[in-house]
Amino acid sequence: MPELILPTTRLHASWLAARAEWPPGAHQDGTALRLATDLELDTEQGFAAWVERLLVQSDRTLPLPEGAVHATHWWIVEGDEYLGAIDLRHYVNQFLYDIGGHIGYSVRPSARGRGVATWALAAVLPHARAIGLRRTLLTCDDANEASARTIERNGGVLEDVRKTYAHGKKRRYWIAL
Repeated sequence: MPELILPTTRLHASWLAARAEWPPGAHQDGTALRLATDLELDTEQGFAAWVERLLVQSDRTLPLPEGAVHATHWWIVEGDEYLGAIDLRHYVNQFLYDIGGHIGYSVRPSARGRGVATWALAAVLPHARAIGLRRTLLTCDDANEASARTIERNGGVLEDVRKTYAHGKKRRYWIAL
């Protein structure tokens, strides 16, 4: 049975194995890899620094760089196996309103097709309610049928499909909390 845990250095080896399943440079929603562009995640030190950045990003008493938003990050695990990541952005800026939404997630290729993303999204929605959100915005690429099903199975109602300049067509869903 999967569970959500806060990021931890304990899963470094499993995270590296999961990363190896993705094509080089592939975008992994919900992982916040953008916080590690200056780090070498293959090393224990670089990985530990990234984990610390993930944990700190949820602290709303701390200022963030321009364009960043506070977010809580979880890893989806089964025992000591990293299956994926999901994050809850505490509020959205214009970019997230147009393209990213409140919640992002990804599941490693070898763990797909088992309902992991659907389960993880359902597990995060109570946290969204607990931080005061009354509804959450989720987006996915128009061609990503699996992600659309995940959102719809969790009560997502399609608002529209928007064509973006740099990110293609995005489906935009709202989930009432």
